[in-house]
Amino acid sequence: MKKISAEELKRRITGPGELALIDVREAGAFSRAHLLFAVSVPLSRLELGFAALVPRLVTPIVLCDDCGGEAERAAERIAQFGYSRFEILDGGIAAWKDAGYEIFSGVNVPSKAFGEFIEQEYETPRLPAAQVKAKIDAGEKVVILDSRPMVEFNNMSIPGGSCCPGAELVYRVSDAVEDPDTLVVVNCAGRTRSIIGCQSLINAGIPNPVVALKDGTMGWHLAGFALDHGQTRLAPTVSESGLARAQTMAASVGQRFGVRKLTLSELGAFRNEASEHSLFLLDVRSPKEFEAGHLPGSVSAPGGQLVQATDEYVGVRNARLVLIDDTGVRAVMTASWLIQMGWDSVYVLEGGLQSGDLETGRGQRQVLGLDGLNVPMISPLQLHSQLAEDGARVFDLSNSLEYVAGHIPGARRAARLSFSSVVDNLPAGTQVVVCSTDGVLAQLTVAELAPVTGVTVSALEGGLNAWRTSGYALAEGEDPEAEELPEDVWYRPYDRTAGIEEAMQAYLSWEVALVEQIERDGTTRFLRFES
Repeated sequence: MKKISAEELKRRITGPGELALIDVREAGAFSRAHLLFAVSVPLSRLELGFAALVPRLVTPIVLCDDCGGEAERAAERIAQFGYSRFEILDGGIAAWKDAGYEIFSGVNVPSKAFGEFIEQEYETPRLPAAQVKAKIDAGEKVVILDSRPMVEFNNMSIPGGSCCPGAELVYRVSDAVEDPDTLVVVNCAGRTRSIIGCQSLINAGIPNPVVALKDGTMGWHLAGFALDHGQTRLAPTVSESGLARAQTMAASVGQRFGVRKLTLSELGAFRNEASEHSLFLLDVRSPKEFEAGHLPGSVSAPGGQLVQATDEYVGVRNARLVLIDDTGVRAVMTASWLIQMGWDSVYVLEGGLQSGDLETGRGQRQVLGLDGLNVPMISPLQLHSQLAEDGARVFDLSNSLEYVAGHIPGARRAARLSFSSVVDNLPAGTQVVVCSTDGVLAQLTVAELAPVTGVTVSALEGGLNAWRTSGYALAEGEDPEAEELPEDVWYRPYDRTAGIEEAMQAYLSWEVALVEQIERDGTTRFLRFES
């Protein structure tokens, strides 16, 4: 297996060529320690996300782990799927550290470090929770815009706030805030999306005073103020006049940051060159809008989340990124941030959705190894009947947070990479049913198990989603019989059941400290533009 030294990898990361740096450990291990630009693709779920993050089979790939064997196994697996240019970091992340290079904790680190860079460089205004609350209580004119997706807003929000995800801010602000004297407060859960959202409105030149809520909903909670839960309030839909103002503002932003437009014919040329240059077509509208109609080959990447978690959508450094929306506003605003993050080849498709025939639905999911797979399946109805007769053993491959939130009653939690040993210890003739969120990971796992086990193994058709849709009950809580499993998730402070406030404080301090750490690392290309 070809190896690459830490020193050579450092040179590649800072070079102009394409590179996919993939960490194949479980997400929990990744969050404790990883390279700055490493993208998390756990070996246990590799087939589910790899093709979307690394679409070109000849992309130069470096796989890394902590010398636990995952990188070698991942290399063998991707070779089976046609990838041909891959190496393994010699000595793993320990060798990187021993070479004197920086090791980072957390997730989405480049994006979060970028947010701190922006606040520092542009002196983005902010107000702590106590001052915002005092203004509201005093009856001052304040509008709170939450820059997170609805699922996060619904979980917890500032009282009186409206959901207006990142790229929607400039798009909707003229209709959300009609009085130019009203203070606009932008918040998220912590810091990044508050900062980027606030600075977006400032860059766009809205007439209102704008501030970021310091430390977001965490800061609000730590200040002792109550949060709302279950809210679904959206910022107003865009009026004709509001759209005109938004387009004018976005045009100014596009000019300032050098946002490049791409014609449909030029996009066609990019598509023809996709074997030579990695190409990502990113639709930055809301997921609901994407499902209603999108360009073939594009994926849903809401603009705010694309900036907040770029490594969850793009796994190749120096790739071509083409942003798509219907009016240009959201694409241009998102592009302006990606350019400042150091992405050199960012384009906005001119004409957006008027540029070709549209497809509906969630888009084609790229799962490696699924085509032609034929494994035994069981329907939710059949499984429900078997469980009533105590005729099946169910194992759930969901991650630990998903399992706790809801699983089939009696189902045991299992880890894919060690599942074969669990099955081997079951009595011959046992009826085993494997389930996962949508059933795909279960199918892949059953395909691995069926030829080598003496028990009868099948996958739950449609997974837990189908079980839930069928109206069957789910249980909550930990698996009391589970053996110790690998750390498979990163726990956000508010995912914890104890020490929440301490975890919030630690998280916020970690974000602030990222600026100094990336300066020591020296591999970022963050840019500052003069106004």
